[in-house]
Amino acid sequence: MINFATEIAVVNGLFCFTVDFSGGASGGNPEHLSHIYQHTKIYNKMNHKNKPTEFSYYGLYLQNYLRENHPDKATDTDFITTRADQAAELYEQSRREGATPDGAQELAMAALVSGLHFSPYNTIVEVLWNEFENEVEPGYAQELALQLLPILQSAFAQYPLSDDFAHSAAYNLLYTELTGAISIITEDGI
Repeated sequence: MINFATEIAVVNGLFCFTVDFSGGASGGNPEHLSHIYQHTKIYNKMNHKNKPTEFSYYGLYLQNYLRENHPDKATDTDFITTRADQAAELYEQSRREGATPDGAQELAMAALVSGLHFSPYNTIVEVLWNEFENEVEPGYAQELALQLLPILQSAFAQYPLSDDFAHSAAYNLLYTELTGAISIITEDGI
């Protein structure tokens, strides 16, 4: 039976981990470590230099968050890396200042997704699901929202988008404007 323990640390703004394998009476097998390491690397799409981009914990979290909420930003590796580094530095700084791990993590995660809570993409998907349920198949709404996003940017640009925008009175005006614009666009055929 193989037992293992992990140690996680933040080094230069990156989450690093070590794994200690022990195999009972026969001792640990270092080959297991290299085998597992080779199979646990997580790569993003190729960056502009044609090399795989590895992300830290925060980078992977942010990339997933962007894929779900801001797919137009999900391949911006510079943005993801910068935000992830800032979050990791904030976590480290908070811990040095005496914050609990949970408290430091909460601060880091808040910084990581700051300004990204409101999603134009999700708003378009919501309009399609609610207002065009008979015209647009639910499974197609996300694909159509990606196509509509650049077309509808001018509508979003007229509003002060912020993390709490969806809870403002202006959101209802935007929602109505998007409904009308999508109606015109779908009638003309996208």
